[in-house]
Amino acid sequence: MIKKLLYTAIVITTAFIGCKKDGNTGPQLGKDDAAFTTYENSFLEGLWKLNPDWAASVGYHKYDSLLFVPDDKLRDKLVTFAKVQIDSLSRFDVTILSDANKIDYHLMQNQMESIEWTIQQLKSYQWDPAAYNVTGTFAYILNEHYAPLANRMRNFYQKMLNIPAYYKEAEKQVKNPVTDLTNLAEDQLLGGVGVFEKDFTDSLKKTNIPQAEQKLMLDRAHLSAETVKAFAEWLKNLKNDKPRSFRLGRELYDEKFKYDIQSESTPQQIYNAAVERKKHIHHEMAQISKKLWPKYFGTKAMPTDSLDLIAQVIDTLSAKHVQPGEFQSAIENELPKLTAFVKAKDLLTLDPSKPLVVRKEPGYMAGVAGASMSSPGPYDKSGNSYFNVGSLAGWPPAKVESYLREYNQYILQILCIHEAIPGHYVQLLYANKAPSLIKSIFGNTAMVEGWAVYSEEMMLDNGFGGDAPEMRLMWYKWHLRSVCNTILDYAVHTQNMSKQDALNLLTHEAFQQQAEADGKWKRVSVTSVQLDSYFTGYKEIMDLREAYKKKMGDKYKLKDFNEKFLSYGSAPVRYIREAMLAKEPVSGSSSSSGGQ
Repeated sequence: MIKKLLYTAIVITTAFIGCKKDGNTGPQLGKDDAAFTTYENSFLEGLWKLNPDWAASVGYHKYDSLLFVPDDKLRDKLVTFAKVQIDSLSRFDVTILSDANKIDYHLMQNQMESIEWTIQQLKSYQWDPAAYNVTGTFAYILNEHYAPLANRMRNFYQKMLNIPAYYKEAEKQVKNPVTDLTNLAEDQLLGGVGVFEKDFTDSLKKTNIPQAEQKLMLDRAHLSAETVKAFAEWLKNLKNDKPRSFRLGRELYDEKFKYDIQSESTPQQIYNAAVERKKHIHHEMAQISKKLWPKYFGTKAMPTDSLDLIAQVIDTLSAKHVQPGEFQSAIENELPKLTAFVKAKDLLTLDPSKPLVVRKEPGYMAGVAGASMSSPGPYDKSGNSYFNVGSLAGWPPAKVESYLREYNQYILQILCIHEAIPGHYVQLLYANKAPSLIKSIFGNTAMVEGWAVYSEEMMLDNGFGGDAPEMRLMWYKWHLRSVCNTILDYAVHTQNMSKQDALNLLTHEAFQQQAEADGKWKRVSVTSVQLDSYFTGYKEIMDLREAYKKKMGDKYKLKDFNEKFLSYGSAPVRYIREAMLAKEPVSGSSSSSGGQ
């Protein structure tokens, strides 16, 4: 899972960058690619002034010392900014821009409209206390080596200044919050408070900052920790007789899907396609299970119900898993094997110079996904990529066993494909190579997750796992996650699917272990639409590949498709499709083609 962080913290400013409405001339009033590039740069600078936390997360550190109180006045400023940029964009003729700039145009327009809608219609700042978690940016400042430690520590210190006011305002803004999101906020706030209590102190000892200054810094860190804990306690004691339902509802869901997924299909169409895909997968799994049955069950009578048949074979295969203390090391050992396979099959060009670090999932990220990838921002391309692994510490033995059976020796390999090679880690490195910052900053989750799902099947189709039927069966089980993610999310948020029906879908029809199903229910109760991104992106990429094969004919090569597709950065597949399937420009034409 790649978590896209959008921050509500913004700076009070009356100067907004964009095209003026008077008759003045200048590069921003032009319509060509050069004028658009100039405008992009001004647009981004204005955006980062408004969103210092978001800026830090993408590697732009000019405003690291700032933390702004998220009150109504500041949200009004952000809406005004969005309106100005939408007006500025409308002055460009998108038809004469290069393919690359056309995609940027659509991404910028979508993002500004999304900001406007999120603040004015969704209003999640009122009902989602988890949005008020500042810890992630502070941890980033400590952990990433983009500047000398002393400089980063002083930015950290200055940024802490507004933490008390920040949480005082948060208490004013939160109204009838979603219970599940309140609980998530408490867990993440308390899980991340060690950044102020311990990590900051440990880092401070490694600097030459004078002792008197260090004392001031430690005092403020102590106050920050106490403030964060106090807000968590306030949430715990908040009287909330009429909490908002975590279910988004059809109208808000459709709008959020439009902005977050940016698909040509509607949520209903994607849901219908997922239901059909589930039927197809069940048929394929039944055929494989019938062939495997004698190998694992001998002459024992085969179940007549196909789902029971599949479940019994999967249950037997799931017994092969690592020990609890070996989960992270098993992931570390798998990555070189995946690298070697990709090179041997010539599926993609890999860059060995970009580090990938497997680490225990930080506390402030806990509670949403068991494994995730954190990539360096587009301004900080030399930074580390992190494969975050959830901890099993403190879990009851039965829950640990359930989790490890879910991530058995087959699934663990597929997980590493999805999160790392050639999944998220590789895709995001390609995205950071693209000259366009916009595509990296406004990365489309459906493209990002869709690529990771697509890469799993691509690896198996090219012989990963030795064409073993066991591996293919377990990939189908894993693939049902993506398919059922869409079914679950849409049904829960727009059709009031009950928890029991959701768990039955996940355990009986998707063959998930109880621990995994419980975790997915928790996830669908604290997120919305994001779970659609896996299947939507996968389907769109597969459809594009088939269309591209027809276009290229005998010239088609899988590696060429993969690298050309990735060259466009993390753009919505609908726009990549438009560019890849376009007719080649006439020789001598000045228009741009291809990716970046």
